[in-house]
Amino acid sequence: MKKKSEDEEFPESDALAGAPHPRHARTFVGHSAAEADMLGAYRAGRLAHAWLIGGTRGSGKATLAWRFARFVLANPDPNGATVREAKDLSVDPSAQTARLLAALAHPDFALIRRAWLPDKKRFSTDIQVEHVRAALQVFQMSAAFGGWRVCIVDCAEDLNRSSANALLKMIEEPPQRSLILIVSHRPGRVLPTIRSRCRRIRLDPLPEGEIVAAIAEVGPPWSEADPAAVAEAARRAGGSVREALARLSPDTERIDTLIDSTVARLPRPDPRAVLKLADALADRTATAEPYDAFHRELYQWLADYAARTASSALRAEELGGLWERIRQAARDTEAMNLDRRLHVLATFAQIAAADRSER
Repeated sequence: MKKKSEDEEFPESDALAGAPHPRHARTFVGHSAAEADMLGAYRAGRLAHAWLIGGTRGSGKATLAWRFARFVLANPDPNGATVREAKDLSVDPSAQTARLLAALAHPDFALIRRAWLPDKKRFSTDIQVEHVRAALQVFQMSAAFGGWRVCIVDCAEDLNRSSANALLKMIEEPPQRSLILIVSHRPGRVLPTIRSRCRRIRLDPLPEGEIVAAIAEVGPPWSEADPAAVAEAARRAGGSVREALARLSPDTERIDTLIDSTVARLPRPDPRAVLKLADALADRTATAEPYDAFHRELYQWLADYAARTASSALRAEELGGLWERIRQAARDTEAMNLDRRLHVLATFAQIAAADRSER
């Protein structure tokens, strides 16, 4: 019996549950200027050895990184006719390079991301330095196909200090014909020494029409969703295809209404709704999307609340501290595998206390 590959057997930390991974994307919606910049740099022989691709989560950063990696590996000669005539970074999905990358089997490619821990049934909380060093070995060997060697880091925020420094060392002393593509949701927080050595490119949030077009390209069941639901998901996605897909997910859809109605009544929500929401978000065996969706809605509410009520520097500082405490508690809850239910209840309690202090 054929043994399942790791890609088939384990989930992927850089993919939305149920949706195709960015490396399988055959089309690229929006960001034509960014794509043209990368193609132009390669064609002109001015290819930076490291790129920092920034933008909001779900704006297409990983898809662009995979698209660029595939193009460079498939077309190792920047002066070749295929490169000179290319209108974009697309590569025939049936080409050997595309098939090898889709299977994570290309010998001249490495992927750095959080690892799945089978014994604990969860992802590692960050990217370990051993993983970075092992992946970067691709640059110590001769290119199997005589061309480039490429590594994608998805994403920079998951690097700890040791793993970031290991990556930095390679960026500082890059071998010939090496390319490192770093995906980042918050480029400003990337290690300054890494930022300064990368060519930076930023993807803006996508307009609603392009999000709808991207969903149509994802395929079933997403592309078969009710057009009105797709339009509403795109409207509320904040420029993120991932966010729109999450809103269309059956796992999120069942709890979306509860999240919206409870957050909408902040800072004084219905206590029964808070308890029901906390119970619904507590299940760690379910997909993480509803839990993530709750925090996205909560952070947006906090931003709006601060804009409405921060009438003094002291009040602004207080709300800024509240924001940071909630974000840190969310990170600690996941990193230390704490009780999500208690975190949700504590979050609502902190918001209530902040509101009481204003009155």
